[in-house]
Amino acid sequence: MDRLSYTFAVHTYGCKVNTYDSGLLQQRLTRAGFANASAPRVHILNTCAVTAEATKQAIKDARRIRSREPLATIVLTGCAAQVDGATLDHVPGVDLVVANSHKGELERILDQFFKGELKDRVFRSNIFKKDDLEAGGGIENDHTRTFLKIQDGCNSFCSYCVIPYARGKSRSIPMNELVKRLRELQTQGASEVVLTGVHIADYEDESRPSGKQHLAALIETVLKETDIPRIRLSSLEPGELTSEIMDFYQDPRMCAHFHMSIQSANTSVLGGMKRRYTQDDVSTSLRMIHDRLPHAFVGMDVITGFPGETEAAFEDTFTCLESLPWTRIHVFPYSERPGTKAAALMQELSVPKSMRAARAARLRELSSERFARAGLAQIGTHKDVLVLKTGVSGLSRDYWPVQFQNPSPELSGQEVKVEITGYDHSDASRMDGVLIGRVVRRALDSVVGGLN
Repeated sequence: MDRLSYTFAVHTYGCKVNTYDSGLLQQRLTRAGFANASAPRVHILNTCAVTAEATKQAIKDARRIRSREPLATIVLTGCAAQVDGATLDHVPGVDLVVANSHKGELERILDQFFKGELKDRVFRSNIFKKDDLEAGGGIENDHTRTFLKIQDGCNSFCSYCVIPYARGKSRSIPMNELVKRLRELQTQGASEVVLTGVHIADYEDESRPSGKQHLAALIETVLKETDIPRIRLSSLEPGELTSEIMDFYQDPRMCAHFHMSIQSANTSVLGGMKRRYTQDDVSTSLRMIHDRLPHAFVGMDVITGFPGETEAAFEDTFTCLESLPWTRIHVFPYSERPGTKAAALMQELSVPKSMRAARAARLRELSSERFARAGLAQIGTHKDVLVLKTGVSGLSRDYWPVQFQNPSPELSGQEVKVEITGYDHSDASRMDGVLIGRVVRRALDSVVGGLN
């Protein structure tokens, strides 16, 4: 059967890097003759492996698709396909398992599959031998924002994390290629770009005549050589957010939003995690943001119940974070991950799952209270908001979700001035609330970062 007869959909799990990769898969498959559709013949699950639960969710979804669509072709790719072969390779009803090591060949593998030319069902090799980054992705079909992968892989090997084994060694895309891609994305209608990667602070470009360039140089280059209206950074660790990087936020195109990968605020627990900073570094980074950009949105990742986290250590984290300026915490009870160093600590230092959950609940309550106070404080302000796909909601430069009182589908993908009129937390499906706002007018000058 001709490839044009095959429709596909990509189901994305996990991080912004996976979102970027899904956008790239959509582009490549479309160029190869497949058609993206809401009722697809081929389901591609771009999996996440950050927790064991993420892998279980992908398996559950694959089985659900097979039960609902017995004639569908189901492909598992992404991080779980790279590191959880012992489980995924034997899931009934899955047609292909294509790990990150082979994800760049997916359209060829599918073509051979439909021609009946494949001898294998599983495609996986040593991820640490993978040098390419599969540049060129960015916009998923259902999104108005764009993610630009500047770097992939990780050299840190934190004791709880399996991602280096799923993504490989750190490697970066040269600045000139990133600038070219950014200009292409803007031509395609992108108003916002998120510079993302597995560990963006590891970014380095050795191709420039001036020598090796790092993240700060990339941000400077993007600001100088492109005019995309909104630029956002993905996760950084304490110590990686330098004064030099903070200086760039004087440019209004840099969105006043930070996502800090904290994980804990107790120095002893951080040491067990093999993180390269202390409680003092956590405090210094959050206070620096507040001192220089007091109205910035600051999100954080925190793990509760890491092996060896005593009650005193958790209370130390709780008390420290309670005293610091931030907006929201994303809380994760520790999840055992086979193959990581932390998994070997479980028998001796394990924290009961009920205790992990109880600690997570306390931090989530703290976060919800803090977020609600900050949300109520937004009432009466005006924000520059990017209208998302449906036109009923948007995202402010400082990362507040906004529900429009006057939906404007015709303004999808554009930045508008919005008057914030309320804060709503009535939706039980949302952990946190959402701002309510009224669209006042369209942007007058989206290129230089704001409305007059």
